[in-house]
Amino acid sequence: MTRIKSVLSAVAWPAEYVERLREGLDAEQFVHTRDADEFGRALEHAEVAVISGNVDDRFLRAPSLRWVHCDAAGLERSASPAVFEKGLQVTSSSGRTAPALAEHCLFFMLAFAYRFTDFLAAQKRHQWGIPGQDALRGLVGRTVGIVGLGNTGRALALRCKALEMRVLGHRRRAVETPGVDVLTATDRGEGIDDLLRESDFVVLAVPLSDTTHHLIGARELGLMRPSAVIVNIARGSVIDEVALIEALQAGKILGAGLDVFDREPLPPESPLWDLPNVLITPHLTPTVPDRIGNSLGIVLENARRYRAGEPLINLLTPEDLYTRR
Repeated sequence: MTRIKSVLSAVAWPAEYVERLREGLDAEQFVHTRDADEFGRALEHAEVAVISGNVDDRFLRAPSLRWVHCDAAGLERSASPAVFEKGLQVTSSSGRTAPALAEHCLFFMLAFAYRFTDFLAAQKRHQWGIPGQDALRGLVGRTVGIVGLGNTGRALALRCKALEMRVLGHRRRAVETPGVDVLTATDRGEGIDDLLRESDFVVLAVPLSDTTHHLIGARELGLMRPSAVIVNIARGSVIDEVALIEALQAGKILGAGLDVFDREPLPPESPLWDLPNVLITPHLTPTVPDRIGNSLGIVLENARRYRAGEPLINLLTPEDLYTRR
């Protein structure tokens, strides 16, 4: 195995995790800094960088840099054509909070299934029950369509099967996925239209790229059932927000659970705030035990692969290119 020559670390981790990073990378030189000037000097010589932010022009100019790990789930802000032109390997910490993100989806799904906001309003009025409550149905026996079967999508599929739901899934490649009853895949020429038509809940868990930008627009929302709910924990721009607002206002779909938006924070003037069939969380999911440890584990596994010349996990690929900024 080839030893890594120089590492630049700029993650905001506690000292014990930085020390474990230093030991695990076992580089000839290791610099950890949060100082901008020292960072710039170290970047001139770094072969590997572990950062909290995104890849910008500084990294593209770094003469020795070969691999950058961004301690974040999404890489759309790093997915520029220049990254691929340079041949830079960029990886993420995707998967570090997948179980909690899957729970977040279930929170939205259960809230709509149980008409949580209506019951909460009734509770505040000291009112026993709400009109139409006898028609409520739980999640058991209902259909969820998961668009994107990465770490979060796979975790959600397993949890939905445990709740005895029917699970439809769509992913780039036709790879058998535990918990998914019906799989469609882009590499087989299959789309998501049938998934949209059949699902009681549509969950978006795809990375944002040129391909997935406005993946869900007026046409796709029109395919959904009037009784269906859409959940977005991916990125706001995966949905055409204007089309979504129109569909919600017109009752074309039942509701939306949204954790991500085109603009964040969501502007106060956005109609989404006041729609009665929308649940909003501020791009924030409760964390998991030892989230930093999970990130560290991903970095160290990739360090082993990097030294061995093996493919890295969570690697940015040309399919992830995002130019619509």
